[in-house]
Amino acid sequence: MPGGGHIEIDAISKWYGEQQVLHEVSLDIAAGEFFSLLGPSGCGKTTTLRMLGGFEAIEHGSIRIDGVDMGGVPPERRPVNTVFQSYALFPHRTVADNVAFGLRFLDVDKVEARRRVAEALSLVRLEGLERRRPHQLSGGQQQRVALARSLVLRPKVLLLDEPLGALDAKLRRTLQDELRALHREVGITFVYVTHDQEEALTMSDRLAVMNAGRVEQVGTPHDVYDMPVSTYVADFLGLANLVPAHANGGGVDLLGASVPTASSGVVGDCTVLLRPERIRIVALDDATIGGTVTDVVFAGPVTHVTASVLDQSLHVVLPNDGSPLPSVGDHVGLLFSHDSMRVLAP
Repeated sequence: MPGGGHIEIDAISKWYGEQQVLHEVSLDIAAGEFFSLLGPSGCGKTTTLRMLGGFEAIEHGSIRIDGVDMGGVPPERRPVNTVFQSYALFPHRTVADNVAFGLRFLDVDKVEARRRVAEALSLVRLEGLERRRPHQLSGGQQQRVALARSLVLRPKVLLLDEPLGALDAKLRRTLQDELRALHREVGITFVYVTHDQEEALTMSDRLAVMNAGRVEQVGTPHDVYDMPVSTYVADFLGLANLVPAHANGGGVDLLGASVPTASSGVVGDCTVLLRPERIRIVALDDATIGGTVTDVVFAGPVTHVTASVLDQSLHVVLPNDGSPLPSVGDHVGLLFSHDSMRVLAP
């Protein structure tokens, strides 16, 4: 496999008629990185991917791969291949023929083609299934064939457009692990489009959160989750309590309590992010604030608790480690520390 390609996206914009769907998007994706574009439907992530792949024209700005400008370069001449959610396999062809299809357009002899097909199928753990046809495979196996068909062409960049979206939750988790391991093994650049925040957090080296055609934040999963730059990012990634508050320089006043914080640069009315897993239920004497439990939902390894505090609902996630759980109607203490809060502009 070749090394990964370094991608530089510089202020690209895109219009469909009078509607602007991308607003000067800029990204720098390192060679060999697993990079995700995360956001809701219509945010521009797939359009960005299609412009990378050459399926949409670059109308404003530029895209470079390893320093080479991709403007005007057709898809088949870019060091890029794409895996779509639909897989797009030929139903009448065998697995081996599907994987080998793209090689017919390259100067590859039959012996080398067979060797590269075998190598690609080995990478995705489909040895022994060469003669099967797509209808004889599971959804996960069909996805692996689509991956092998892209990898056999030895691209520098692999684009993945919600490739696991059609699979059930358990299989999706299995293939998430396999894709991450595959990325480490082949060493090429992966650009992964998803609306699933858990998928982006667990798989990515870095990710870009997109909103309405703009990039809201770029960073590691840890940084974007723990240090969101806006209420949009905070709310989109994971469960979030977004609490109206007032910052006074040395702390914040919220829900009837004054809590010291590190300087955030925000003064006056603000919004405080409290992640539900960072709130503990304790005795009232030890608590930051008190509240009344309004809902308790068992969810396997964790329990979701909702407490009402001055007409504000706070969500708490408790591990099911055998500790006693509160009941609806209980008056409980809620404890959170200054380092569990993120102060954001309102």
